[in-house]
Amino acid sequence: MEPKKNPKADVGRNSGLYFAIGLALVMLLVWRGLEWKKYDKDNDYDISLNVEDQLDEEVPMTEQIKTPPPPPPPAAPEVIEVVEDEEEVEETVIESTETSQEEEVMEVEDVEVEEIDEDISVPFAVIEDVPVFPGCEGASNKKACFQEMMQKHIRKNFRYPEIAQEMGVQGRVSVMFTIQKDGSIGNIRMRGPDKNLEAEALRIINKLPKMTPGKQRGRAVKVPFSIPITFKLQ
Repeated sequence: MEPKKNPKADVGRNSGLYFAIGLALVMLLVWRGLEWKKYDKDNDYDISLNVEDQLDEEVPMTEQIKTPPPPPPPAAPEVIEVVEDEEEVEETVIESTETSQEEEVMEVEDVEVEEIDEDISVPFAVIEDVPVFPGCEGASNKKACFQEMMQKHIRKNFRYPEIAQEMGVQGRVSVMFTIQKDGSIGNIRMRGPDKNLEAEALRIINKLPKMTPGKQRGRAVKVPFSIPITFKLQ
């Protein structure tokens, strides 16, 4: 006959569970033992840093002492001198500058004013009395006669430079000169395309005769004049 055993009565049935629980308890005890710290009571210190003691101390208030400014120096007493009115002061009499009818009026002699001989230049187009070219003394329009006689003088004395003809140089030369206060010709200037043409224009102007000077308000003045001379090859 086989013996019958109650499965609930088996002691080793939950042995694994008990082993795990026991191992966990042992590990917990070991961990707590390693983390346990102990402090000496003698090393305790107060973390308040004696704040209350510092607050109890009274800080004296400092006051800024203002130095008063020095007093002003005493004013010097005014000394009033009493002057006896013994001397008589002469009274200044201001005479009137207005003249009366009874007063004699002194006649002032005429003062001669010397006229300054200014070096005035008046253009030919606006001068009152134009310079008179020789031969135009009796002409009614002396300005037109002057210009006509200038053209005749240029045509009469004109000569084309040979070197300019050989080089084929031609063009217009602007000539400017001044009829002086004595009727002579001066301050001659030329501007043209070639030096040879300018030299020929200078030669022609230097042959101008002496003229009657131009006048402005009855006085002889300088009169600038300009005229073109054309050089053209045929």
